[in-house]
Amino acid sequence: MTGTQSLIENRPPSVASLFLERVAATPDAEAYRYPVPADDGQGPDGWKSLTWGQAATRVFAVAAGLMDLGVRPEERVAIAANTSVEWILADLGVLCAGAATTTIYPSTNADETAFILADSGSRILIAEDAAQLAKARQRRAELPDLAHVVVIDTADAADPDGDGWVLSLQELEKRGAAFLEQHPEAVREAVAALQRDQLATLIYTSGTTGRPKGVRLPHDAWAYMARAIEAIDLLDENDVQYLWLPLAHVFGKVLTAGHITVGHVTAVDGRVDKIIENLPIVQPTYMAAVPRIFEKVYNGVAAKARAGGGAKYKIFQWAAEVAREYAKATQNSMRLTGSPTAPLALRTKHALADKLVYAKLRAAFGGRLRACVSGSAALAPDIGYFFAGAGIHILEGYGLTESSAASFVNPGESYRTGTVGKALPGLEVRIAEDGEIMLRGPGIMLGYHGLPEKTAEVLEPDGWFHTGDIGELSPDGFLKITDRKKDLIKTSGGKYIAPAEVEGQFKAVCPFVSNVLVVGGGRNFCTALLALDEPTILGWAAEHGLAGRTYQEVVTGDEVRELIDGYVQRLNEGLQRWQQIRNFRILPRDLDVEHGDLTPSLKLKRPVVEREFAPLIDEMYTGSRES
Repeated sequence: MTGTQSLIENRPPSVASLFLERVAATPDAEAYRYPVPADDGQGPDGWKSLTWGQAATRVFAVAAGLMDLGVRPEERVAIAANTSVEWILADLGVLCAGAATTTIYPSTNADETAFILADSGSRILIAEDAAQLAKARQRRAELPDLAHVVVIDTADAADPDGDGWVLSLQELEKRGAAFLEQHPEAVREAVAALQRDQLATLIYTSGTTGRPKGVRLPHDAWAYMARAIEAIDLLDENDVQYLWLPLAHVFGKVLTAGHITVGHVTAVDGRVDKIIENLPIVQPTYMAAVPRIFEKVYNGVAAKARAGGGAKYKIFQWAAEVAREYAKATQNSMRLTGSPTAPLALRTKHALADKLVYAKLRAAFGGRLRACVSGSAALAPDIGYFFAGAGIHILEGYGLTESSAASFVNPGESYRTGTVGKALPGLEVRIAEDGEIMLRGPGIMLGYHGLPEKTAEVLEPDGWFHTGDIGELSPDGFLKITDRKKDLIKTSGGKYIAPAEVEGQFKAVCPFVSNVLVVGGGRNFCTALLALDEPTILGWAAEHGLAGRTYQEVVTGDEVRELIDGYVQRLNEGLQRWQQIRNFRILPRDLDVEHGDLTPSLKLKRPVVEREFAPLIDEMYTGSRES
């Protein structure tokens, strides 16, 4: 048996067990860093740390507090909060109590929050603040199973009804500490009693239509993920991870599992508007993100260069092309020879571009970034190659909520942009006759909560899971995702088109675009709905005599229509005739989570957007204003 096989096959039954192992091994090592706002609320945040031993004290107190409130094994405890160290400690407390965590995005409205709480049968809700508490209070009569709400923000934890229904996280931990004085081994006994197939996490997928489905993930899924991440040497104990992704999402959750088994430092701050400010302070060596973040960085760098004048913009454009050429050359060399080399002339150009452009970009990421992992959606290859050539190595990965997030990931130095890498050890993969990717392994869900018919649609009796994604495997095991099975467009002429591929190419061509939706199913040609990035296009507008106009005024003007049309024509030059965008409309606003256009992990909800902007789509197919 190899070391990798042994590591995975001899895994403990739960992440709770792995947590106890980590605490025993390195109790005094730094585990978490977290921001503490300045006293005046104006100055920069300070940062504090927790060792593994200190974290364990709080985790045990949360676990024991839940036991004292009557929570029993596999009963659900919901968490509705932004990413923070308290979220992680609460989740570990739930797991160490033998219960299961129901994750709820803090952006979820009151109606859907109540549905998730009721459908999951959650006994306790751990809520971030008064806003999250209010969602549960509004529907309290409809939630007979919900015995208590625990509020993280102490200032918002007043019990308005005076019946003990609401308490603070601080109060819960005090109850837990008192419980442990009477039952000192209660938490360790609960962890020791955990079985592999016990429910650990219930994550509700964001449905594009209808109610979300609860994905049931067992303790073993997380233990497997943690050991598989350790086995591929993606991280080491000296890494500093910057964690801002939503922990209600499976991508964020798997990062916490990997952190426990490897034992590195994780800096936690879920405030997306603080990312740019935090990077130079945290100086991470490792960070995970979704493609939209890299697209925004790329567009921001391009906009800054353009604002610096024609000469600076030309230098940026030259450096971007050099980066892509260099990345392709070194990756190809790595594949063929095992060494990332490039021709001398290209190395010379790359060294100059590094001094002029790339070094500043790396400094903006904190200066120590060894690798980023990108997941949740496809990253446009041209953007991936740009960052790779600039020394920001983006390792794309792939997985679903139903497969505990990390099924494939690109391996360290031998990563290949445009692929999602190789399968994690212990995972079986096959490509069905129609191109669908199918998976089988310890990370696959138990099923959808209370929905046996829906489970049977995707999970075969022998354990094979239908991902719904179309892909290709290279001879040496690298997977390329070509599209969602249900998202493939078939034109009235019988041609199949992968819209995500065209959309990704346009994002790489046009620095002003934020979101793209290609339309063409059952039609005789393709069109597109385009949403522009507000700061970038308003910056362009100010440079072209349109300062003072609103976003809507700018994007509906002929000047911007002409600007974007030029990028559409450039896109079409590289497409097959049936893929080309024959018409487009610029949307009056960007797509976002608040309007329901994107999932909380920033995936496009195609049916929702097509419904909302149906008049614009119809207009494009009536011969009006052809591009």
